[in-house]
Amino acid sequence: MHTIKRHSLQKTLLVTGGAGFIGSCFVRESLKQYRGAIVVLDALTYAGNLENLAEVAAEPGFRFVHGNICDGALLARLLHEIRPEAVLHFAAETHVDRSILAPEAFIQTNVAGTFQLLKATLDYYGSLDAEAKRDFRFLHLSTDEVYGSLSLTDPAFSEDAPYRPNSPYSASKAASNHLVRAYHQTYGLPTLTINASNTYGPRQFPEKLIPLMIQHALAGKPLPIYGDGSNIRDWLYVSDLCSGIWSVLKRGRVGEIYNVGGEQEMSNLSLVNHLCVILDNLAPKNTSYAEQIVYVKDRLGHDHRYALNISKAHKELGWKPIETLDLGLRKSTLWYLRNAIKDS
Repeated sequence: MHTIKRHSLQKTLLVTGGAGFIGSCFVRESLKQYRGAIVVLDALTYAGNLENLAEVAAEPGFRFVHGNICDGALLARLLHEIRPEAVLHFAAETHVDRSILAPEAFIQTNVAGTFQLLKATLDYYGSLDAEAKRDFRFLHLSTDEVYGSLSLTDPAFSEDAPYRPNSPYSASKAASNHLVRAYHQTYGLPTLTINASNTYGPRQFPEKLIPLMIQHALAGKPLPIYGDGSNIRDWLYVSDLCSGIWSVLKRGRVGEIYNVGGEQEMSNLSLVNHLCVILDNLAPKNTSYAEQIVYVKDRLGHDHRYALNISKAHKELGWKPIETLDLGLRKSTLWYLRNAIKDS
């Protein structure tokens, strides 16, 4: 294949899964500061929604492409057409409960889809000249769940912790991480990987804990808590994740993994109780929303605790989260109070 000259590498980002919760937030916030085009590729499955991008749809730097990352021919055409300076890979199946019931979709999207994207990106990367190759990046967004589960006394996971995934979802993401690493080690593709903690905020699809609890609370439905509610998660506000993504993209060392976490651990029961207090304040009724809490049979393979050591991102990139969990939950709750939530 002929070599593409340096000037042909356009100031463009390709964002897969950009109509989803995290991807759309990244696109909306990035178009305010990025001096280039952002092309979103999204299959618009149940969790992808063009309404998430409505406020930027008319921006001159924005373009949407409806397509699936498993479509290798589409990926090849698109990459050589738009010639991006970076590919940001957010497209994924992400819900653990769904992965337990129907793991096939997770293997297809998270493993096979990541492979197709890496394959197409490597072909595109190989067409660039030396200067353009130096500037190009492939950033892969993953999860803290690849590391498995912690006890109450275990130290937080660092980037060199072994992978011990416990659900089909986390196993599929671990597999995708390994593929990304392999494409860097074997072929020299300049990759970056982020393992992020539980992310929340406005526009999140209501299969996830926080929007699901808000939806059920406002509808007068039971608030189901798995087991005894003692499972602990590290919560990260979506805008903080987006700033972390930019930090890794611009300053991260090629081939490295960076943990991006919220450093705000809370048990599921405590979190739901906190949400109920916020709702009692913002949308009061005769009784506390906490009275709607019920305990249900625990989820299969339910990891007890996640926590990330983010010192590497802080020391190397100067990144740390800034949003407190209380304020982040209040912002999220206010958004859901003002906007209709689709049923899951």
